[in-house]
Amino acid sequence: METALYLIPVTLGETPLERVLPQHNSEIIKEIRYFIVENVRTARRFLRRVDAQFDIDGSQFFELNKHTSPADIAGFLAPLAEGKSMGVISEAGCPAVADPGADVVAIAQRKGMKVVPLVGPSSIILSVMASGFNGQSFAFHGYLPIKPEERARRLKQLEQRIYNEDETQLFIETPYRNGKMIEDIIKNCRPQTKLCIAANLTCDDEFVRTRMVKEWKGNIPDLSKIPAIFLLYK
Repeated sequence: METALYLIPVTLGETPLERVLPQHNSEIIKEIRYFIVENVRTARRFLRRVDAQFDIDGSQFFELNKHTSPADIAGFLAPLAEGKSMGVISEAGCPAVADPGADVVAIAQRKGMKVVPLVGPSSIILSVMASGFNGQSFAFHGYLPIKPEERARRLKQLEQRIYNEDETQLFIETPYRNGKMIEDIIKNCRPQTKLCIAANLTCDDEFVRTRMVKEWKGNIPDLSKIPAIFLLYK
């Protein structure tokens, strides 16, 4: 196996690994003993799902989240500099996409280290595919402001980009606020603007539906406990 920083996707939920991750990923993972992870506990659980006999105790984990200092992040790549392959594991989906893993990838690129992205599920790409919206021009914005006035203003800005630039707009929300997000979209966006809601992608209870904003009124699904991504288009 070539020495590199491997970007290791994980499932978006309790989806069977074989449904969304190629066997090649498992073969790569089994050879790595140094991991940069968003959460050590969930990363260990994922590795055990890949291989029940995985040598957890013989592996080293570097935790990377919003509290990690830049100095610590730079030091995480020491094993790679010594010729040992490393893996980056996110909480869900693809690492370094709307994920703190991007910081360590940027350092690896600056230092000329080889970076290898492995194939896996991305809620951003999957939702665009299933929405029926423009897949040639789209923008992902992460979380929108929480304050009502700021959120309303941001929603209207994103909606204007749909009509001015013919660009699909994507964003997410904390699951327990999903219902409020849908209400705010209905309140602030044009009735004819289209809203796609994609929730629990790749899971058995996957939900993907596209309707005009006015058609969602009175038909808000209960998504209070599951991850969802919202897409707006004309």
